[in-house]
Amino acid sequence: MSGIIGRLREQFQSVSVRHVVSTSATTLCQCTTCAALDLKKILCDGLSEAKVVSLGTLPEINNKSDRCAFCRLIATLIRRRWRLDDFPDADVQDTNFFLSARVCSNPIPNLDEKKQAHRLYIHASRPSDISIALIAAKAALHLDIQLLEEDSRKFGRSKDLHGRRITAKADIHLIKRWMKLCERVHGEACETVSWKSGNKDLPEYVRMVDVIQMALVYTARNCRYVALSYVWGGPGEGYCTSTANAKARSLPSGLEESVLPATIVDAIQLTRQIGERYLWVDALCIIQDSQEDKAPQISIMDRIYGRAALTIIAAAGASVRAGLPGIRAGSRMLNQYIECVQGLHFSIPLPPLSEAATESTWDTRGWTFQEALLSRRRLWFTKYQIYFECERDLWCEDLVAESKTLQGFSHPMRYSGYSTVAMNFRGYEDAIEQYSRRHLTVASDVIAASTALTNAMTRALEPAGSNLKEAFRFGMWVRNLDLSLLWQPRFDAIHTRRILPNLDRSQYLPSWAWSGWKGAVHYGTESYLLDGADANPHEVPTESLITAWHLVDEDGTIVRLDVKQIPPSWTVEDDTDGRAPYKYVASRNHPSDLVLDFSLPKGTLLFRTQCACFQVVKLDDDSLLAEASKANAHAIFHIVPVDDVSPHYAGRIVLPVSTPSPSIFEFVVLSRCDGLIGLWDESKWGKRYYGCLLHVMAVRSIPNSDSRVSERVGLGLVVESAWIESGAEERVVLLA
Repeated sequence: MSGIIGRLREQFQSVSVRHVVSTSATTLCQCTTCAALDLKKILCDGLSEAKVVSLGTLPEINNKSDRCAFCRLIATLIRRRWRLDDFPDADVQDTNFFLSARVCSNPIPNLDEKKQAHRLYIHASRPSDISIALIAAKAALHLDIQLLEEDSRKFGRSKDLHGRRITAKADIHLIKRWMKLCERVHGEACETVSWKSGNKDLPEYVRMVDVIQMALVYTARNCRYVALSYVWGGPGEGYCTSTANAKARSLPSGLEESVLPATIVDAIQLTRQIGERYLWVDALCIIQDSQEDKAPQISIMDRIYGRAALTIIAAAGASVRAGLPGIRAGSRMLNQYIECVQGLHFSIPLPPLSEAATESTWDTRGWTFQEALLSRRRLWFTKYQIYFECERDLWCEDLVAESKTLQGFSHPMRYSGYSTVAMNFRGYEDAIEQYSRRHLTVASDVIAASTALTNAMTRALEPAGSNLKEAFRFGMWVRNLDLSLLWQPRFDAIHTRRILPNLDRSQYLPSWAWSGWKGAVHYGTESYLLDGADANPHEVPTESLITAWHLVDEDGTIVRLDVKQIPPSWTVEDDTDGRAPYKYVASRNHPSDLVLDFSLPKGTLLFRTQCACFQVVKLDDDSLLAEASKANAHAIFHIVPVDDVSPHYAGRIVLPVSTPSPSIFEFVVLSRCDGLIGLWDESKWGKRYYGCLLHVMAVRSIPNSDSRVSERVGLGLVVESAWIESGAEERVVLLA
């Protein structure tokens, strides 16, 4: 199969834009199959999936593509959408492809479907490995071909939802039209967001780039401005504002474009072109070598990006020197593919924003994550095209969709935008999962680079007037600490402790927080421990089993955390008396719990709970999970009583694959949750009942530290009956 894909690659690798304009030539240059198709009639009347037309196999289509424009278009579509260059051995040789046509969006009410834009769709059975790759890349899963707007009149249709030709230079008028349409039609939906503070103005110490005077200026606190989100990337930060050049840059013409990298220069030019005056760029507007200037502005990033009239997102290159494609002449290579068949002009729709963003270096960087999430309007510059995304809609260069008649209706791009985060705990879990996969040049920036997000969540979800620094500690949501603690490492992610620069080992970020580890994390249901599935975000524990949480604050004092207690709950199943079958009783605090004769590392959690030792044993070598774990950094282990010879499995836990089997760890109880059959040996420990499992954390002493201080090793589940028989003891846990 690699030969077919190789010929496809050779045939099209030099083609970035194909315009076939000779109608007579393309009519003659068709294979027998395509010549029998009346594409105008198909697009006019539609062709249901029940009456699809066979186009043949990929080898057959490919063999005719040098003399048939439609076969060439289809072959290119399949190669691009299915990423066949990345799968040279994909088994698609005998795959048959079929053609249909229909309205390209949800039908618009009160408008005859024949008056609405139609697309051609290619149907085939897609190989599973390609499907997995496309889903991971957030790519389009269907194969479709769009008619260009210039031919819409031939069908008596408007230009809406037809394809549009992209030009080498960005269409500034189109960008301005997107902005005006959003502001005029969407109104408050894109002007205000739920997490904004009551004070909408920026502090007086925030500078802006005046793109007319080319100077750093202090503006009115309610001024209108554009913000820039980009990848710094690579050495050479001589363009940044420093204590040495800040004064000179505050003078008219004091900001010299000649020393600025391409992305910032292009952003300045674009800001002028769309009629705006002020631009916020972190490298210029913050004095980078002054902590006094930097710290307060990092703490209000949510307001800076949330207040911006527009955020320009530079997602096309690997560094700040890449520029914004299409702003300067010759700055972008077009990826649009167009063919003329039977006098009609067709193009392959460019990738959705979700795919373009996922492919970018921008999407791998830690700092950029919150910048996009907290912006109301985003103008994306990618290697494919420019996209405009707001709270209500999504538009792009290669599709005519910015129409008042389409407001409130679905179009092909609307639900393929950049992932947003809901302002609730599930949204918090989603955000942490996405953020933890990203890269930070300075590892200790992990908290600073997410402060805007946690500030926004505090304003939206915490009681009015809540202290921004106390609502989240080390990125963990304090009020929902019972849930926040339940993160797991992704099986494929290597985890290492995150060290603060120039400090000794005792100043690691806390092990109980996801931010204390470099590596991607996941919040999953109990099924994550059963079959390794990437399940939905975690359900709420059924009961808090820690009655009081304390923390060593930055100044070394011990403070009580305001954690919401989850009261016990159960469902009456077979219990005739209606009483819960629970045997474990939450520990109660003692006044002496906080009396210590030694100092603790900052960020240490203190809580009273039960502790017991258990063995951990790797899953059987013949199990599917055991086989999968060989390629991963983490694996699922059984939890077994230390003195159990049989052994009778009492629960499961996720640990590094390097963990010796068997090993013995101390476990501490955190909370209660519902049970899934299969996580423990029912013949030994009894059948499931609601709330029969305990969330437990495996801990160990920190090397070269006081033995009374522990660190997290892993998180798991133990069935309650096994815990009761373990001989557990109650004590105060010091978790650093």
